[in-house]
Amino acid sequence: MNSEALALIAKVNKEHGEGAVCFASEMKVPRRFTSGSLSLDIALGGGWPGNQWVEVIGRESHGKTFVVYKTLAANQKRDPNFTCLWIAAEHYDTDQAEALGVDNERVIVVPTQAMEFAYQTMLEFAASRAVDMIVLDSYPALIADEEQEKDMDEAVMALGARLTGKFFRKSGAATKRSMTDPDDRPILGVVINQYRDKIGAFSPHGTPTTTPGGNAKNYAFYTRVEVRRDEWIQEARPGKGKVNVGQVIKVKTVKNKSAAPQQVATIDAYFRSAPFLNFARGDYDVTKEIMTMGILFDVIERKGAYFQIDNGEYDDKGKPVLRWQGKDPMLAAIREDLDLQDSLYEKILTASKKVDERSITEDDLEAAKNAGTKKVSRRPKPESKDWKPGDPLPVKPGNDRYMPGDNPAVDDHILDQMNAQVNGGLNTEAA
Repeated sequence: MNSEALALIAKVNKEHGEGAVCFASEMKVPRRFTSGSLSLDIALGGGWPGNQWVEVIGRESHGKTFVVYKTLAANQKRDPNFTCLWIAAEHYDTDQAEALGVDNERVIVVPTQAMEFAYQTMLEFAASRAVDMIVLDSYPALIADEEQEKDMDEAVMALGARLTGKFFRKSGAATKRSMTDPDDRPILGVVINQYRDKIGAFSPHGTPTTTPGGNAKNYAFYTRVEVRRDEWIQEARPGKGKVNVGQVIKVKTVKNKSAAPQQVATIDAYFRSAPFLNFARGDYDVTKEIMTMGILFDVIERKGAYFQIDNGEYDDKGKPVLRWQGKDPMLAAIREDLDLQDSLYEKILTASKKVDERSITEDDLEAAKNAGTKKVSRRPKPESKDWKPGDPLPVKPGNDRYMPGDNPAVDDHILDQMNAQVNGGLNTEAA
């Protein structure tokens, strides 16, 4: 580095404070915040990014707030001083939050729908370093003061979008932390948003959607994730049939400036206690995630019908001690061994960072889940010979008569006979 540049660096740091200018090699990467889900942490590139704003998008009742509650609970569990500011434009459910593991004593709730007040409060708390996490739940529930003062028949165009753009321009200073001090308390900002149909637009994949708040926010968010329900989780209860106790949530990273975008995470989330499945309300099936991610990143090896984990211990045949025939015995063993869970968790996170070209798609997750599952392929149906009127009706073995749908040519001929009869021109030729 030449002396002129060094002199300018010293001058700027003297005028604006130490650390105003630094070398890129001196910059410290802020620590990440866990989501509480191994699969989602990997998709995010190691967890939610520090000192950044992220957006959680999804349809109604698909698990957006659930994912944010679990993120808060997981970080509170790691850090006894972890505190959150929650802007409750929608209702903050203390019972639901507690069931999902949140310590409500460390959550500051601001129940308001006033957009200006909400944004100003978020900026002040971010700048003060008084909290570790800020959540806005949710943006569409906020209303600008000018809109609040107008009557229902008076239109207000793009006011919320303009205020949101202004908020993100001002939030840069509020969330700024030291570039060289790793101990400077990082912060995570989360905005929950919803989908709206995009009127007048076209999409070959169905109804096009957009998110309220304008386009500026899409550039400001460091990470954007889409949350959607994939399927229900049901529990069979004696005498009561099957009951929905949870849902499989799929989270896709729509945008990610610190890791590969378009990654997919799958989470089994329980919104109701499932005593027969051994899950409590608010649980993630962490063990199932460990197994799936372990297979995906080769921490758990598959050898034919066997699964094994090489922990350095071997039996008298030279095979790993941690070895199971079939997936279910392995899953049960991992559930019972908390130390093994912790060990696998760390190994999988380390392995996921080494695989630079790895893309986690829905097909990858499905293949890992189905590893070791025997697939029964049906024998292809024999091709039927061409049939023409006057030939005997093709009857399959085990049937005493022709079944509609067995042969398209026969079906067409029978329909022709029926139409002829309806039209008064009965054809007596045998079908």
